[in-house]
Amino acid sequence: MNKSLRIVYNYHERTKHSKLRYARSLGFMDWATQPDPFRTYSGARVLKLPLALQNSTPPYHLLDCDLPSAPLLKESISQLLQFSMAIAAYKESGGSSWAVRCNASSGNLHPTEAYLMLPPLMSEQDNKSTVFHYNPKEHALEMLASFDTNFWKELPAWSFIVGLSSISWREVWKYGERAFRYTQLDVGHAWQAFVISAKMLGWRVTRLDNVSDADISTLLGLLQKSRFFEDETPDMLFVISPEDVDSNLSVDTLVESIPLKFEGIANRLSPSMQKWDIIPAIEEATSEPQIPQPKTLKSQVTRAPSKESKDVVLNRRSVHVMDKSSITKEQFHTLLNSVLNSQDAKENSAHLAIFVHRVENYKSGLYILIRNPKAKEDLEKELDVKFSWGALEFEHLYLLESGDFTAISKAISCSQNIASDGAFSLSMLCNFTNELQTYGAHRYKELYWECGAIGQQLYLEATSMGLSGTGIGCFLDDEMHELLGLKSSRYQVLYNFTVGRGYVDSRILTRRPY
Repeated sequence: MNKSLRIVYNYHERTKHSKLRYARSLGFMDWATQPDPFRTYSGARVLKLPLALQNSTPPYHLLDCDLPSAPLLKESISQLLQFSMAIAAYKESGGSSWAVRCNASSGNLHPTEAYLMLPPLMSEQDNKSTVFHYNPKEHALEMLASFDTNFWKELPAWSFIVGLSSISWREVWKYGERAFRYTQLDVGHAWQAFVISAKMLGWRVTRLDNVSDADISTLLGLLQKSRFFEDETPDMLFVISPEDVDSNLSVDTLVESIPLKFEGIANRLSPSMQKWDIIPAIEEATSEPQIPQPKTLKSQVTRAPSKESKDVVLNRRSVHVMDKSSITKEQFHTLLNSVLNSQDAKENSAHLAIFVHRVENYKSGLYILIRNPKAKEDLEKELDVKFSWGALEFEHLYLLESGDFTAISKAISCSQNIASDGAFSLSMLCNFTNELQTYGAHRYKELYWECGAIGQQLYLEATSMGLSGTGIGCFLDDEMHELLGLKSSRYQVLYNFTVGRGYVDSRILTRRPY
C-alpha cells in the first residue's frame, strides 16, 4: 500500500464519530475567527451580470427531455450561475441575517468556489479568452486573466469550462478534523447544482476525469501563493456544452496558454486560523492524478407536472424539523428514480441503505437501493446474513428487514430528530476499499462528490414535490456498519440524508436576493 492510501485510510478511521467520542474539533464556536463566506479578488476587473430572476425556465419535470440549447451569451452565463451557485434568499431572525444559496452546504459554510474559462465572448474581453472568478455576493464575474489560445477549436461551438475549488478552512473552523469530508460533499452539491442549471439552458455537463490537480491549480491561478492567505485547493474541471464531450479531453493546450501571473489578490477570510495538521495531509494525499472510471448510461426520470425549474432551485432549503407526515408511493419512487443512475455517466459506487418510516403502501423497515446491479451479489455476501433481500415493485430496491427503525435511525444520525421524523432517511453506502485500491487516493474525494451530487438531487427532487430534504453529515459511522452486518471496511457510509415534510418557522423572515 502506498503512502497516500495509508493517509486516506488513517484519516477516514480517525474522523469517524462514535457513541464514545466524536471526531476531533475545537469544541466551541470561535466567533473571532469565523471565515468570510464570500471570496473576492481586489484589483480585478468586475463584470456585473444581469439578474436572471425574470427569465422563463423549463418546468422542472421536463429537464431530462431534449431541450433546445441557449446561445453562449452574458445573459445565459448569468442564468447558469444564478441558479447554481448564487444567493437564493436572505434569512433574518433575532437581528441576524444570513444568505442561503442554491447549492447546499454543510453548516451553510460554503467552502466551494467557482471559476469560468470562457472563449472570446464579450466586448469587455478584447477578443481574448478569459479566466473569471464568480462572486455570488454581488452576482458578478471577477476577471483574473486574459490570453490567446487555440484550445476552443477542440470543442463544439458555445462550449466553455468551469473549475471548482475548495477553501477547507471554512469547514475546518466549525468541524475540525472531519471537515475535509464535508468540504468534498459540498463540491458534489455544487457540481450537481451546475448540472441542473445547465439543463435549464439545454446544456450538458461533462466532468473531465484525466486532468491533474496541478493542472487545475494552474488554470485557476491557485499556484500563485502570494495572492492568497488561506489555502485554496483544486477539485474538478467540467465542460459545459450544447453537445456531449469526451471526458478524456486533454487540456494541455489550455494549460500552456495560461498566463503565469493573474490579476487580483484574494481577500483574507479570517484574522487567524486554527492549525489542524491532518487537513493539509489528507489534501496532499488525495491530490494524486485521477484514473478514469468505467462508464454507464443514464436514463430519463418520469415526473409529475411541476413548477418552473428556477422556482424549485430558489426554494431549496435544509430544514431542522420534520412533521412526521407520510409521503406517497409515487413520490418515493420519483425520488429514488432521480438518483438511480449515474450523476456523470460513470459507474455508480454509492448505494442507498434506506430507513422507511412513513411511505404509503410500504412496510416500515430497512431497505437497500442498488445503484449498480454489478454490486448486488457482493453486497449480499457482505451484509448481514439474516437479511431477506425481498424483491419489490421498484426495480433494484430490496427489503432487508421489516420493523420500526425510527429510534435506530435517529441514534445513528447523532440523535437528530430529522432522521426519524421524516418519511424516510438513508445512508449512502459506498464501495470503498476496492475503489481506492483500484483507482488510487484521489478516488476518496470522488466518492464524496458522488454522494454530494446525490444529496443535491434529492434536495431538488423533494422541493419539486413540495417536500423537504436535508443532508446529515453527523452520523455514527461504525454503528451503521454494524447494523448492516459489515465486518470489514470494503463498504463505508459517507453521507446520510432525510426526506419528509419540513416545518416552516414563521419567525424567520425571508428577503429576496440582490
